[in-house]
Amino acid sequence: MYERFALPLLALVLGLGCAPPPQSDPVPEIYFPGPGDAWIAKTPEQVGMSSEGVDKAIATAKNYAADIPMDPAEMMRIRIAEEPHNELIGPTKERAEINGVVLRHGYIVAEFGDTRRVDMAFSITKSFLATTAGLAFDQGLIENFHDPVKNYVDDGGFDSPHNARITWHNFLQQTSEWEGTLFDKPHWAEEKPGHVRQEPGAVLGHNDVRVNRLSLSLLRLWKRPLPDLLKESIMDPIDASDTWQWHGYRNSEVDVDGEMLLSVSGGGHWGGGVWMSTRDLARFGYLHLRRGKWKDQQLLSEEWVDAALVPCEVYPDYEYGYMWWVNTEGKNWPRAPRTSFAARGAGSGIVWVDSENDLVFVLRWFDWSKGDDILHDLVAAVNRTS
Repeated sequence: MYERFALPLLALVLGLGCAPPPQSDPVPEIYFPGPGDAWIAKTPEQVGMSSEGVDKAIATAKNYAADIPMDPAEMMRIRIAEEPHNELIGPTKERAEINGVVLRHGYIVAEFGDTRRVDMAFSITKSFLATTAGLAFDQGLIENFHDPVKNYVDDGGFDSPHNARITWHNFLQQTSEWEGTLFDKPHWAEEKPGHVRQEPGAVLGHNDVRVNRLSLSLLRLWKRPLPDLLKESIMDPIDASDTWQWHGYRNSEVDVDGEMLLSVSGGGHWGGGVWMSTRDLARFGYLHLRRGKWKDQQLLSEEWVDAALVPCEVYPDYEYGYMWWVNTEGKNWPRAPRTSFAARGAGSGIVWVDSENDLVFVLRWFDWSKGDDILHDLVAAVNRTS
């Protein structure tokens, strides 16, 4: 569904009786940043954008800074106060102010705030968790995402007739309806009052207990900590910093073939999850813009990237793939390209990837309800439109 794309030619704006605008620097066919600060920055004009337009997008973002406590633990307690199992069981940390970075053709075009500070990523973590499933598929540990997880994981979590039907596909699209208690949290801890159990694959619903059950299943499949896998297979090859972390809960150590390993959480609902800087998130987004390839290494197969971006079939109005938000019908961002997709988390945070315009935009701690306005302004800076 998503074909390879070539970097667009930069169009010159012509005007009668006017001096021609300055030539843009030639853009390499593909550019990848080096480690750390070995990341080339260019002016918007050098990559075919408008400085005025980029400034407007950044100003729009800053105008919509999140109005939430600086202590995420306080924010989380407010959000889950009415839930029956609302105890935080994972670590938290104080957040930064609003910050962000814009990439075009891989170059840093704009950056503001403390983009090197490590912050909680909340449900952006889910896209990292999905990546560990993609790696399992690429390496043949998962033959088919429509296989029942029970065929791969035998730990009692899939013994009931209901749970035995759950597939990897169901977990990745958050349609599993898995039933049970995990790390002292029952599956109904996040469900809305009146929810009636559905068959696996029948209904989409965000539920961190079920996401954590996927994480545990992948841990048992890999038989190694998922953060170690992510570091070795993804984060080190893309030259990310060594500051990022992936946390579990105080009670989420499990026995894997006689070794006690930490099962990490797939989000920050009760604490934990991925903690990462904005710059490192931008690298992760750029890897997906390049369809899983970094320099001369295909770290994730194009088959996986394509599969991850197919929207859930049981609730098409909720454009959600394999733990990535998609925009096939423009329902997430009406004024953004239909090929764009994103990792999203509370706070709010977004790693937005726009293959049509060769953009990556990471924005942290803003008002999500204004996301379409912000992305519209950024895309307009590329298209030279209002």
